[in-house]
Amino acid sequence: MAKHKLMGPFLLKVLPDSVQAITLAPFGIYYKARVFYNSYTQREEETHWDQQMEMLIIFFYIWYVLEWAIKWLKYWKDAYSNISFEREAKKKVLIKDYLKQRRPFAWVYYINHKS
Repeated sequence: MAKHKLMGPFLLKVLPDSVQAITLAPFGIYYKARVFYNSYTQREEETHWDQQMEMLIIFFYIWYVLEWAIKWLKYWKDAYSNISFEREAKKKVLIKDYLKQRRPFAWVYYINHKS
């Protein structure tokens, strides 16, 4: 499992205020202090960690950027929320033990299905 960390000064300066947490495999999951103890945010980021691990990290980032670009053409401002990785993580965040029952590549279902 990923190491959980509060965001360092560099990340805090670079990321927009709307970003509360970010998963950067293989380095860890980073949180802004105000959401560090938020279990929903932690579960969402842990789902992203699993997604990154199953895609050997580099393929996750390649797919993420390509899917975002395609979704940007279709959804413009809503491209981020329509990325399959984000849909899975947000849809399953209320299930406390989701990662124990999660199947590999579960995010694929959300490529064309609305959450």
